[in-house]
Amino acid sequence: MPLMTITREYEGYLEDRKSRFLAHLVPVALFEQRLEELHKQHRKANHIVTAHRRLLDDDRIEESGKDDGEPAGTSGMPVLRVLQGAELINCAVLIVRYFGGVKLGGGGLARAYSGAAQDAIANAEPIPFQRVAVKQVSADFASSSELERQVEQLGLTVAARDFTQAGVTLTLEGPEENLARLGA
Repeated sequence: MPLMTITREYEGYLEDRKSRFLAHLVPVALFEQRLEELHKQHRKANHIVTAHRRLLDDDRIEESGKDDGEPAGTSGMPVLRVLQGAELINCAVLIVRYFGGVKLGGGGLARAYSGAAQDAIANAEPIPFQRVAVKQVSADFASSSELERQVEQLGLTVAARDFTQAGVTLTLEGPEENLARLGA
């Protein structure tokens, strides 16, 4: 199964013995901002457990799960395992917990947190992950319209268009495999 990702936030919910678990699945680029917002919105929440997975430039995956005061290993790691099982990358899950007065125990916490994460993922519309790259290409004026046609056909984004006496230089962004096909 290929790696998947998301482009916007999705939510999930689980209630267990009066404890409420509000899950937020977000693109990893929004992780810090969303965590700060959730802390402000949910001042009375007992915990905000987080997990994330990010693909680094050298193809290693950076991942973590944080328990935020829950017993060690009962929340952050189960949520991270859900992200791993769904093969999601460049995503984060933030789960706000309101304590309901009944202790759930280690197993109950793990099931509740992973269940809330699974609900958010079930509500999501994941798309295949594609690594985005940047490339500069140049063409003389006679070839520039053909180059623009190829760029549009490959679904690439023109970040900059610089005209010179010899022609045009385009700074392009898009999936690495589409950039590699340019001019092939």
